[in-house]
Amino acid sequence: MCLIALAWRVHPAYPLIVAANRDEFHERPADSLAWWSDRPDIAGGRDRQAGGTWLAVSRTGRFATVTNYRENLQVQRGEYSRGKLVSDFVGGDTPSLEYVTAIDGKRYAGFSLLTASPEALAYVSNRGDVPRLLKPGLYGLSNASLDAPWWKIVRSKKRLHTLLETGAVTVPSLFELLADREPAGDAGMPDTGLPHDKARAISSPFIVTPEFGTRCSTVMLLKESGNVVLHERRFDAAGRMNGESALDFDIG
Repeated sequence: MCLIALAWRVHPAYPLIVAANRDEFHERPADSLAWWSDRPDIAGGRDRQAGGTWLAVSRTGRFATVTNYRENLQVQRGEYSRGKLVSDFVGGDTPSLEYVTAIDGKRYAGFSLLTASPEALAYVSNRGDVPRLLKPGLYGLSNASLDAPWWKIVRSKKRLHTLLETGAVTVPSLFELLADREPAGDAGMPDTGLPHDKARAISSPFIVTPEFGTRCSTVMLLKESGNVVLHERRFDAAGRMNGESALDFDIG
């Protein structure tokens, strides 16, 4: 997952609001959002190559999502898949902060991880960010530290703030936020080590390139009532939607 805009306990009806884009090579196979046949209490997409997931939710309301860490284009390999961090959390019962504190970061390539239960939201990165609980507020995450001042993070957080201020938080409005294809100007691009045209292409919240791009967008609303709305839209290499899934369930 390469862009996450998240609101934690700032909306009276929705304790947790998530809008997230997964950016990946188009050739890498993945399963669509669904309840997992081998772990039926977990819902999410699934990476067929490593078996993990970038974002998942459990029937008990546990949520987690992970992003890779941009590291000078080096191929970073770890003992375990980073997607295992997500599935292990949502499939267990360890409290959020306790879970992220116990992670042995040396066993994974660079990552940033968010874990949430209905009671707490925690964050950790194995590239210098210590485990901590997050206070109520708006947060943005991409391929760096939480709330790094990247164009796509700053822009998406501002748009989420506007939706909250105007009372326009809906599944369609969050998908519209994620569909933003406006790239950064030269001053707003992070140092990626890529040629200028490629760096500009991947600076937008929604990425479209022939080899790499936004594969799916996910919207999650956890309601105060305990109801979870989870929607996914999938896209081809040209950025055209080619699939959609939706789940609606009560936690318990």
